Amino acid sequence: MGKKHKQISTFTLIGRFLNFVIEDGYKIKRLWLATAEGEYCIKLSKEARASVRGVLTPGEWIQVFGEQTLDRETDEVKYKAYLIQPASPAQIESLPENPQIQAPPAKSKDKPKATILVCQKSDCMKRGGKAMCQALQDTLGDRGLEGQVAIKGTGCMKDCKAGPNLVVMPDKVRYSHVKANDIPALIDKHFPNPKNHLNRPSQSWFHSGVVKK
Repeated sequence: MGKKHKQISTFTLIGRFLNFVIEDGYKIKRLWLATAEGEYCIKLSKEARASVRGVLTPGEWIQVFGEQTLDRETDEVKYKAYLIQPASPAQIESLPENPQIQAPPAKSKDKPKATILVCQKSDCMKRGGKAMCQALQDTLGDRGLEGQVAIKGTGCMKDCKAGPNLVVMPDKVRYSHVKANDIPALIDKHFPNPKNHLNRPSQSWFHSGVVKK
């Protein structure tokens, strides 16, 4: 796309965070935002990822600042965020009501969806975090759990020297020094499947190099 066919301008959007788009098992690349005008897929700059400072909760109101690039030949618009911050109550109240951005009805009796939080800081990735994330994806797929257990990248979980680190939610159990070959036993421990255990030899999760905090 040549520069003469580009039209670049700034944008500010307010809406509900839907989810992240994660690549390579741990890299947060984009987010989906529901606004009164519709849903937007927004690419995240390094600055935007830093401004998030952890995991956003689906349904959370946020304000996104960035640049939009219009391709005049195709009318395609691409969005790139440079800053993300919570939306103020006054900003939320000023928005027109729209079914697309209404909060989903509360289901207090529902069990929270299982999530595995993975530190995506470079120190953890260099210590084997990338292989660990790939093992998580592969193991969840093998167990048929990809639709029941989500993997979410986070900011620093502290104690990087003990990385790779992950936390299993909603159990709030943290593991450190996790290796890729530890993942099958970890998944079976937190998400047991009787059929799997009939076909697999018993494994002890608590072995050298893995710490439960």
